[in-house]
Amino acid sequence: MIPEFTLGIWILLQLISPVANYADGKVMEACHTMVPGHGYLPQSDPVHKITLNQTTFLPGDTVTVTLSGPRFKGFLIEARNADDLKSSSIGSFTLLDEEECQLLTCDHKEGSAVSHTSPSKKTQIEVYWNAPDTANHSIQFLATVVEKYKIYWVKILSPVLFPLNAHPFTMSQTTKVTLPTSSPITNLKKSGDDDAYICIHEDETVHIHPSYVVGRSHPVLESSATLEAMAWRLADGVIQCSFRRNISLPGSKRFDLDQKYYIFLANGATNNGQIYKHSEHPLITSEKHDVTDHPKNIGGSRSPLLLKFHGALMFVAWMTTGSIGVLVARFFKPVWPKAFLFGEAAWFQIHRFLMLCTSGLTTVGFVLPFIYRKGWSKEAGYHPYLGCVVMTLAVLQPLLAVFRPPSHDPRRQIFNWTHWGTGTATRILAVAAIFLGMDLPGLNLPSPVKTYAMIGFVAWHVGTEILLEIHAYLLTRKVEILEDDRIQILQSFTTAEAEGHAFKKVVLVIYFCGNVAFLFMFLTAIGRQ
Repeated sequence: MIPEFTLGIWILLQLISPVANYADGKVMEACHTMVPGHGYLPQSDPVHKITLNQTTFLPGDTVTVTLSGPRFKGFLIEARNADDLKSSSIGSFTLLDEEECQLLTCDHKEGSAVSHTSPSKKTQIEVYWNAPDTANHSIQFLATVVEKYKIYWVKILSPVLFPLNAHPFTMSQTTKVTLPTSSPITNLKKSGDDDAYICIHEDETVHIHPSYVVGRSHPVLESSATLEAMAWRLADGVIQCSFRRNISLPGSKRFDLDQKYYIFLANGATNNGQIYKHSEHPLITSEKHDVTDHPKNIGGSRSPLLLKFHGALMFVAWMTTGSIGVLVARFFKPVWPKAFLFGEAAWFQIHRFLMLCTSGLTTVGFVLPFIYRKGWSKEAGYHPYLGCVVMTLAVLQPLLAVFRPPSHDPRRQIFNWTHWGTGTATRILAVAAIFLGMDLPGLNLPSPVKTYAMIGFVAWHVGTEILLEIHAYLLTRKVEILEDDRIQILQSFTTAEAEGHAFKKVVLVIYFCGNVAFLFMFLTAIGRQ
């Protein structure tokens, strides 16, 4: 018979034995669940983090894994398949500090986990993870951290470590959805009230938060408790973040994901936790999509359709119809002096038709941004102000032409100068408005190519006008130095005039071809956005 005193000691040792095992880090029995047998629920929001010294790996690589945060006593670190976090541990670890860390054998794999050696307080643990030679899928590190006996966190996730040249994310085949993005903000758009998921890069890490947006208001952040399997990656200045969430979240503002939605991505700056407005127009899908569907390229555009048409109409008006119409009126009156079209001089009819097209295209293009914005845009700088002036002058010009005096009327000279001055001012302001409009995020034309291309067009047009002006001057000088005999002057002038007309026609054809090339360049750029 065992004495009662001895039996009591034996029972006490059996009760404290598990606690002693956890204190010295021998936690092999917790390898699979990673839950310490403390009898208390784990904390929900991790305050510790796992960082990696690289984002991709090759079989056999060595990756530095760092666990850091407020002071803690115990820990357990494992590496698992990022697509199946319930799978067994992968690879092996190498210790840097054998006084603080020790290797464990989990899932019958020696060195497949790391734990503490004593309950001494620490703020950072660094170990090496050795990738197996057969690793061909993404890896994610999990850590359980114990601050006190009753306070601990289970399965804190690291960023995803991708095999080199592998696709960064794969879609979960469960009843949950993974939403990948290469931009900091992902929104599911629905009637102006948006279910948003924000990835914030700060302090060398990425925080993932669900949020909601009403109209154009600032996003309201919510707890990340509704998200699971959160992962992120930083590469070449681009953020990639991944998470899973339940399709339905009763009692939450989150949308049910068993419906179709418009999806848009936006990116902007953050500073000290403050989220600033996106720096360019969001990338928006042209139709609603099922976010639980298999991964695919769903396309999208950063430029709304109405703003695309606005830009296209203005480019056509002031790069093509307006510019050609001006050249015809300025230099081609003598080329078709006896040609008539619908009872009027051919040059005049061509000029009038092109300028009426310019006014019409400008009017339609002017209205489109107001339809899209449903009012005045306070964020477009000086562009809308110049646009209003151009619109006014574009309507005023044809109205002035209606009251054009006859050719022999003394007021005709005043009209000519007024018409020329107004037209020239309109063209200059239109080009200035186009330069400013190209920089707006709504059109999203590529920089700096757009600026160089527009400078090239202006140089092309001005160069053509200068060439025709020089040609006209030389033609006049050629006639002036002819002999004084009237018949010889007329005969010589007729010959010079014929040569001059042929030159002008060639210049017009070349100018038209170059003009269309510039226009095609801009319209193509608009169409690609």
